[in-house]
Amino acid sequence: MTNNAHTRTKADLRHSERLFVPLWHWPLPLIAAALLAAQVHYGYPSLPVWLPYVVFLVLAVAVTLVLGRTRIAVNGTDEPRLWVGDANLPLRYIAAVDVVSHKDKRQALGPELDPAAFCVHKPWIRTMVRVYLDDPEDPTPYWIFSTRHPERLATLLSNDGDDTSR
Repeated sequence: MTNNAHTRTKADLRHSERLFVPLWHWPLPLIAAALLAAQVHYGYPSLPVWLPYVVFLVLAVAVTLVLGRTRIAVNGTDEPRLWVGDANLPLRYIAAVDVVSHKDKRQALGPELDPAAFCVHKPWIRTMVRVYLDDPEDPTPYWIFSTRHPERLATLLSNDGDDTSR
């Protein structure tokens, strides 16, 4: 097993998902980039016509791709781990897991959010999972992160956390 969430083999994975930006969110940044390129073209007529369009459209595509590269994964090696992006957590430190529904998401990310919590929020994903930690050496009280499959992930984390801690 390698030490990166993006390079593990599929045989190790029990759950894996990429938090990509859905296709229906792509037109807005592309239209904004085209309008910005048109403004630059009108403001600097000495530039080649195509240059601002190429620069801003490529930049919009690159930013949208980068926003959707976060991966959620649970591996099943000798010491199972939860990976959220580049951060990882051994499953033996999981005390409890809660599913945060769409209607409770605003409360969980607002008044209920602990400033010391590890948070990965993607606004285009409606549901989240909150994982409470039981690690005396870690000041982080819980992880809260977006996922498209919260019930399946919560069940997997609860079962593995119980099995590996006892």
